[in-house]
Amino acid sequence: MPTRKQRRRQQKLRRHEWEDVWVDEEGQEIEPPPEAAQPAPQKTQTAARRQPAARGGRRPARQVSAPSWQKVVKRGAIFAPIMFVVVYELQKKSDRSVLAALYQTALLFAFFVPFSYLMDRAMYRAYLRKTGASPPPRQKKTG
Repeated sequence: MPTRKQRRRQQKLRRHEWEDVWVDEEGQEIEPPPEAAQPAPQKTQTAARRQPAARGGRRPARQVSAPSWQKVVKRGAIFAPIMFVVVYELQKKSDRSVLAALYQTALLFAFFVPFSYLMDRAMYRAYLRKTGASPPPRQKKTG
């Protein structure tokens, strides 16, 4: 048995069914032309489709920038104080040591930075696959 929310949703869908509305240049509704009875691959500009508001509609993909070590180190520098506070507070009260917390934070930072770079690179590659774009050409270092 559907819940009350599901019943309301079904009733709303029945009230707001999709329909094709043909509009002329002045904005007046007109009868659909006879060739509109067959499904056409493309409708003309005079056709407007009324449909319910799309929930969870597709929005454009967020642009993902190429990964860089500089951005990752900055992000790590932002999170390092937070990591330090968490590590320091998680130590036993009887043997809290700032030096030990700094050492553990440095280890966390050493793992966080490369892992963050790999995640950025994976996100960037997924973005390129999704958009069909090709990666920018690699620049050769001169030196």
